[in-house]
Order: sequence, then C-alpha cells, then structure tokens
Amino acid sequence: MPTGQFEAAQVLRLNHWQTLIHIIIPQVVKIVLPSIGNETINLVKDSSLVYVIGLGDLLRAGNVAMARDVTMVPLLLVGLIYLLLISLCSFAQRKLEGHFSYYK
Repeated sequence: MPTGQFEAAQVLRLNHWQTLIHIIIPQVVKIVLPSIGNETINLVKDSSLVYVIGLGDLLRAGNVAMARDVTMVPLLLVGLIYLLLISLCSFAQRKLEGHFSYYK
C-alpha cells in the first residue's frame, strides 16, 4: 500500500492496528479475493478430475450400471452434480467480490 495511506491514517489519529483493520486489510482483501476465488474453483475442478482418474473402479462401476440399465442417467447425474458444485462456487465468489466492490 502507498505510504500516503499510512500518513492519512496518522492525520486521522488512528493507531497502527486501527490503520490495518480499517484501511489496509479491506483493500488487500479486495485485491486478493478474485485470485483466491479462481484458485479455489480450479482446485475443485482439478481435484474432481484427479478423483475420477485415480478411482477407476468408480468409473467402471458407473459404466457397468450404465450398461446394465442401458441408460446414461448415472453419468448425467454425475455431470449435473459437478456442474452444480462449480456453479455454487462461482456464485459464492461473485457475491463475495460484490460485497467488497467499490461500485454497488
């Protein structure tokens, strides 16, 4: 943060902790939040991919269920749950960024 932020806080007679809590930390959170949100969504996506690759038995069981019932419903449900999870994470990130936005 620019030194002018700290100088302005001194003019307002804020101590070091008040400056951090009321001026510096909100600005840092606003700057860092999009990056952390994107990393969280990528982590969910990547861990799901690794989960499917690492647990081939689960995928085989889904394929067996699909072949037995001659329907793609099990795979469609897995895809729907995945889409719902990613959408929920994206919605939460958007709301959190909107809370810290300067323009509402």
